[in-house]
Amino acid sequence: MRLLLDTHLILWGGEEPERLSKLAVDMITDPANTLFFSAVNIWEIVIKRAARPDRFNADPNALREALLDSGYEELPVTSLHALNVAKLPLLHRDPFDRILLAQAVVEGATLLTSDARLAAYPGPILKV
Repeated sequence: MRLLLDTHLILWGGEEPERLSKLAVDMITDPANTLFFSAVNIWEIVIKRAARPDRFNADPNALREALLDSGYEELPVTSLHALNVAKLPLLHRDPFDRILLAQAVVEGATLLTSDARLAAYPGPILKV
């Protein structure tokens, strides 16, 4: 299975693995699954770190390297991904979540999330 992780899961996996559910751990560690992170994840972390440096200390450079070293594949953002955002209902306004879901749709991946609002979208998404 092709799995794209949302930003919370990526951060928790690196900094607070105890916050991951058993299902998330099982899916992430299953060698049959191909794991992806998106340029969107890194972009979101960069923005949050710049906005709240006193509360957000994740190093996006180190995180990217750790993901690549752990066998994750990096997914760039394409215009096709952006165009597919328009096909999503406006259930909530988080642009990072919406583009991640559009990427999952276009790339034939399942988006793993811990966010119930994001999981309410139709499509290849699984709340873990």
